[in-house]
Amino acid sequence: MTALSPERTHGPTVIPDRSRRPWLVAGWVLVTAVVVLAFWSIDISWGRLLDLPAEIARYTVLMFGSPNWEKLPEALWQTWRSIEMAWVGTILGILLATPLSLIAARGFGPAWLRALLRGLFSLIRAVPEIIIAIVILSVTGLTPFTGALALAINGIGTLGKWGYEAVEAVPRGPIEAARAAGGGTLQVLRWGVWPQAEPAFWSFWLYRFEINVRSSAVLGLIGVGGIGDMLTSYTQYREWSTVGVLLIVVVVVTMLIDGVSGAIRRRIMEGARARVLA
Repeated sequence: MTALSPERTHGPTVIPDRSRRPWLVAGWVLVTAVVVLAFWSIDISWGRLLDLPAEIARYTVLMFGSPNWEKLPEALWQTWRSIEMAWVGTILGILLATPLSLIAARGFGPAWLRALLRGLFSLIRAVPEIIIAIVILSVTGLTPFTGALALAINGIGTLGKWGYEAVEAVPRGPIEAARAAGGGTLQVLRWGVWPQAEPAFWSFWLYRFEINVRSSAVLGLIGVGGIGDMLTSYTQYREWSTVGVLLIVVVVVTMLIDGVSGAIRRRIMEGARARVLA
């Protein structure tokens, strides 16, 4: 008995035309035009670009050909002040951003307050630390505390966003269980959210400290202290041998902090099992 082939019940397959979005094309054309006009409106001496490699080589020799190691103790001390500034700014940012990020998470705060906090986080992230420091120094003066406050305020924007995103990403099972047991908002956050989100929060805090260490050197350029202040002073006086020592210290210390912090973050996120397997 032979099997009968099924009858064709459908007509030929018709591929729909690609949807046309004139507004999207117009948007890309507008963006391209703005970029091109902005590029060509900049007063650039293209001929000087040819001299750039030679200038880089010349200043590299001036800075690192014969470094002034007598300034190394002072450079290490000022670097330590920058690290202190970054540490205080990180701690203050954590204390301020963590509760705000929990309130900004979906399901733990009213909609109007969530929108307000998320808008505040976006606004803070849009303002560089150095601008915040310039505004603050009119009150606190040129002190390391000014830099720490600027780092703390800027950290609210990033830590707040990372925080509420981490809370919203946790599995809902423990949260629903805590609510079913009669727990209030604080109990749900403590027993349903925090045990799952804690590793991510620790990772964010350590990463923010890494960012603050690099930013503290930049804040020193406006005179709030630290290695950046020292770097600005010796650059203005063209003492390139000392500038070379300062750059070596900044790069080495920053790489060490990034390496240690990165290892700790991996240990927190991956756990002991990943370490044993490695």
